[in-house]
Amino acid sequence: MSSSKEKLETRRLPMMPIRDVVIFPHMMTPFVVGRESSVRALEEALATDKKIFLATQHDATVDDPSPEDIYQVGTIASIVQSVRMPDGNIKVLVEGIERGKIVSVSDEEGFFRALVRPVPQKAEPSPLLETLTARVTSLFEQYVKLSQNVNYETMIAAVRVDDPGKLADTIGANLQLTIEEKQELLEIFDPVDRLTRIADLLDIEIEKLNVDRAIQGRVKRQMEKAQKEYYLNEKIKAIQKELGRGEKSEFDELRRRIDESGMTGDAREKALAELRRLEQMPPMSAESTVSRNYLEWMLSVPWKKKTREIRDLRYAEEVLNADHYGLEKIKERILEFLAVRRLVKNPKGSILCFVGPPGVGKTSLGMSIAKATGRNFVRLSLGGVRDEAEIRGHRRTYIGALPGQIIQMMKKAGTRNPVFMLDEVDKMSTDFRGDPSAALLEVLDPEQNYMFMDHYLDVEYDLSEVFFIATANVLHTIPPALQDRMEVIRLSGYTEFEKMEIARRFLVPKQMKAAGLRPEHLEFQDQGLMSLIQNYTREAGVRNLEREIGNVCRKVARQIVMAESAAEQAKKKGRKAQPVVHPKVVVDAAKVGELLGPPRYRDLGTEKKPEVGMATGLAWTEVGGQVLTTEATIMEGRGRLTITGKLGDVMQESAQAAMSFIRSRAAMLGLPRDFYRHLDIHVHVPEGAIPKDGPSAGITIATTLASALTRLPVRGDLAMTGEITLRGRVLPIGGVKEKLLAAHRHGIFEVILPRDNEKDLADVPENIRNEMKIHFVENMDEVFRIALVGDLEALAARPPAHPLEVKPELPVEENRAH
Repeated sequence: MSSSKEKLETRRLPMMPIRDVVIFPHMMTPFVVGRESSVRALEEALATDKKIFLATQHDATVDDPSPEDIYQVGTIASIVQSVRMPDGNIKVLVEGIERGKIVSVSDEEGFFRALVRPVPQKAEPSPLLETLTARVTSLFEQYVKLSQNVNYETMIAAVRVDDPGKLADTIGANLQLTIEEKQELLEIFDPVDRLTRIADLLDIEIEKLNVDRAIQGRVKRQMEKAQKEYYLNEKIKAIQKELGRGEKSEFDELRRRIDESGMTGDAREKALAELRRLEQMPPMSAESTVSRNYLEWMLSVPWKKKTREIRDLRYAEEVLNADHYGLEKIKERILEFLAVRRLVKNPKGSILCFVGPPGVGKTSLGMSIAKATGRNFVRLSLGGVRDEAEIRGHRRTYIGALPGQIIQMMKKAGTRNPVFMLDEVDKMSTDFRGDPSAALLEVLDPEQNYMFMDHYLDVEYDLSEVFFIATANVLHTIPPALQDRMEVIRLSGYTEFEKMEIARRFLVPKQMKAAGLRPEHLEFQDQGLMSLIQNYTREAGVRNLEREIGNVCRKVARQIVMAESAAEQAKKKGRKAQPVVHPKVVVDAAKVGELLGPPRYRDLGTEKKPEVGMATGLAWTEVGGQVLTTEATIMEGRGRLTITGKLGDVMQESAQAAMSFIRSRAAMLGLPRDFYRHLDIHVHVPEGAIPKDGPSAGITIATTLASALTRLPVRGDLAMTGEITLRGRVLPIGGVKEKLLAAHRHGIFEVILPRDNEKDLADVPENIRNEMKIHFVENMDEVFRIALVGDLEALAARPPAHPLEVKPELPVEENRAH
């Protein structure tokens, strides 16, 4: 630069230390002078040529700075105006002239006087300088547009100058920089370097302003939305006030409901905490919806409301007898249960489990118990449930979370002591989502369910006063731990007489009403009902019987409507129509066949003649007792035993045990010791599509094999059931009542049972016991003597003969029926 070629002159000027501001050349800056030393320096300048040297302090908190506390580079300024204020301070307006650097400082008469060397800042024109000037000007225009602290028109006019140094100083004075950053700019003497630094600072400041603008825009939108919601809420409140709906807010109403709900202490604290959170949320936010739903569930669950329990046993007995026919032992158990609850002041909740085949009235018994005790009734079907959350609910962290079915049913009941039926508890299953039967362990345990924890509510809820009733068709699919928590009451199938009474008292009136028939239209006779029971249904319950009665009623209804339609058509054609007379339809056995067609089930009387290689067994399934026919045939072969009929592992093992027993009794049955080496034996249980299992078919299979091998027929009017051992002992089995009812339904009145099952006859209805002849046996020798038609002693005395060479013995007439 040209300044390097000449000796710069120094000037001796009064110096004023300034705080929190940096004065740039060419800038007009006002400030207030208050320190005594600064006032003296100002007065000295005013008394001479009005020139003063302004330098910034390092630390603005120092009131009496020394020369070391002052930056060495400052600005030579001209005092444009000064005004003394009433408090003694002087307000000054100065204009920066040029930079100056302190050479030395002296203290004269209470103020500083500095020897200052001016710093020239003229730059030679160059392409770099022009480019840099244009870039800085463009950046500053962007900065002014984004900044809200400077006037756009004024600033743009101020920077439209030809001097690069003046441009840099003007921009530096108007940027929002720290004192240190401004002092740094002041100390850069070269205009090119100063413009470069200004460009860097402008880039940083523009980036900050862009970020600030984005944040402010987002905040503004949120504030506008909040203000809009607030405005609309206030409008709604004003409208509700004008409509006379009170001034209480939603939160006051929720707080009142929480106080009156009767919640436990923990539940109330949690509800109030959730309410406080809700008050802080925007009304239309997703979180407020979740909190509001939670509070509504907490308030809708019954915490203290109870129904007053009816403990009149006579009334309960009347209700049970009016709703159900038969089931005397079941009713007796229920009444005993209610009697205990009457004697105990604060009884715990009860857990019963009704087990029985479909259609015997398990669900309707639960409804009758609710009616008899004056409680509300709710029913939850558990068939197919495989998710633990169905019982306990989902946690609120999940979208769309809800309480479990237990809490939902309690809300539906509306009281804390309903009769709660858990239907089909044996049909639950398990998968990766958990085991619902394990979740029920807490629900059905009187020692734990007073603090049942639902995942959604997340507070303890008392289920101890609920009367739980579970229903199931079988017990073996229910986990033992769950069975242990329930008192099991078994419901067996109905006898034919009970079915007829149920049909006469309940089913016929119900189906006639459903079909729109009156007593003058239709009458069921006992012979007709018995025909429906024997020839068109084979079940332990009465569900199919009700369907068939409904079928008859619909057919009669159709006949009536067709007759009326024919009369209307004749009237439209101008014919003189006779008044429609509906003769009463009397349903007897013949009418049933006319309406429903041929019987679906034929009487087994045609099969009751003795047959070789065929015996009748009794089974107990999910649908009650069943009669199963077992067949065996022999053929030449190599000693192979084939078992078919979709039999389970236990039943196949029973067949193996029966075969081993027959081989051990070969001599007694008149068979060679190695008879099995040259025979193939095939055992089959018909109705092959139906799965069968269990050990109770052991004596039936053994009798069938003995008949096929000895060619002695088995009595067809006899049924049997029992487990067999390798030594021929007959072991007890289960389901005696159901099996005897099945035999009675099929017209079989003579049955072989294990001796140890004699005690189970107490559960069989008396009329069934009186009509049936029951043989109690301890070993297979007794079974053979009763079931096989022929002389076993003569068979044992004859020389052993190959089974295929023995002709079947013709049964003697007197050996057949009992």
